[in-house]
Amino acid sequence: MIIVDTALAKREAQGNPIRVGIIGAGFQAGGIALQIMTATPGMRLCAVANRHMAAAVKVFQQIGIEPVACDTQQQLEAAIAAGRPAVTEDAVALARAEGLDAIIEVTGSLEFAAHAVLAALESGKDVIQMNAELDGTIGPILKVKADQMGVVYSFADGDQPGVQMNLYRFVAGLGIKPVLCGNIKGLHDPYRNPATQESFAKRWGQKPAMVASFADGTKISFEQAIVANGTGMQVAQRGMLGPDFSGGVAGGPLLPIEQAVSAFEPYLNPEEPGLVDYVVGAQPGPGVFVLGTIDSPRQRHYLELYKLGEGPYYCFTTPYHLCHFEVPTSVARAVLFRDPVLSPLEGPRVGVIAIAKKALREGETIEELGGFEVYGVAENIEVIRRERLLPIGLALGCQVVRHVEKDAALTFDDVRIPPGRLIDRLYAEQEAMFALEPMSVVAATFTE
Repeated sequence: MIIVDTALAKREAQGNPIRVGIIGAGFQAGGIALQIMTATPGMRLCAVANRHMAAAVKVFQQIGIEPVACDTQQQLEAAIAAGRPAVTEDAVALARAEGLDAIIEVTGSLEFAAHAVLAALESGKDVIQMNAELDGTIGPILKVKADQMGVVYSFADGDQPGVQMNLYRFVAGLGIKPVLCGNIKGLHDPYRNPATQESFAKRWGQKPAMVASFADGTKISFEQAIVANGTGMQVAQRGMLGPDFSGGVAGGPLLPIEQAVSAFEPYLNPEEPGLVDYVVGAQPGPGVFVLGTIDSPRQRHYLELYKLGEGPYYCFTTPYHLCHFEVPTSVARAVLFRDPVLSPLEGPRVGVIAIAKKALREGETIEELGGFEVYGVAENIEVIRRERLLPIGLALGCQVVRHVEKDAALTFDDVRIPPGRLIDRLYAEQEAMFALEPMSVVAATFTE
């Protein structure tokens, strides 16, 4: 982003770089680290935390650096102060370590990430994350805690929610009212699982369950939920509309997005807050789009002159999302300008609920996102509360206590929640703060 590059160059010239720690050492974390270490003047990667030390070491070894291994927060702080790149298996120690300006959380986990992010916020650090799953479950209460500490809590540039929010802000800045924020997908099949996605995951060095969560709709549900929570928008129906022009063939002929968006027009109302949604089988993919409208006849005349059509809805697109390449920009925006890319406005507007991917039997455990048991779909928070629906972000590790039919939405009554989890307490706190009548099961979880 123009202006950020100048500010970073100034920090580099002053010998005062932004000091960053990364929690996670997987596919995306390695890319973010590489971008900081090789292409981002004015920023330094000081430390990486990961549950397996060897992976954290490899992050620095990408460019021939051998980091020092640290077991304690004190050792981390000493290494950071000495300018020695460090690695640790203790994410909370890194999150709390002095000498860092910001933490980038990129684990894709939930309970583990909740502990690390909360520790970073409580210790006064800005947090930038690519964890839509965490943000879509307890992002609003994490934002409250960030505000209490005077720090920034933000999703990242580069991933599709952040790109949508940048485009949303651009469109709104033109005086055009955004009425829909959309994501462009190449495939949606709710029954994909780690077995079906194994070969694809192996090719790209990713985890099969994570890849399955992209295909089964869980990921896009979380992504659009956090865009809704950052804009005040909602979904038109459970699971969103998701018009599919692919014919079931991933990578097949693609319909131009300007034609595809006509499917949304019957559901749009400029007098309402707007919708989040997605389309399958459109180009430019895998990009994002924003639909907007404007009242002024004169401005509509100009938009037609500039080849955006006759209206009443105008389609703006960003034809790519560059993931890890753009994350350092998010860090700079937070640290230097106090400008979050995307964070909840207030309480949740949309959540992601668990749907049975198969008939579930009593005693089964819900293992992972993108797994064999459930997939996630977006739903408006009022419905989630009224029907006591189970957020998929809380479902992991839960044991099913009665039969659930395939494609049925799970409720809190369908599962036994593991005791003592931080994410349940934070979700309950979030409900207590933002819901007029918090679900009793959630309140009970918080008080246990």
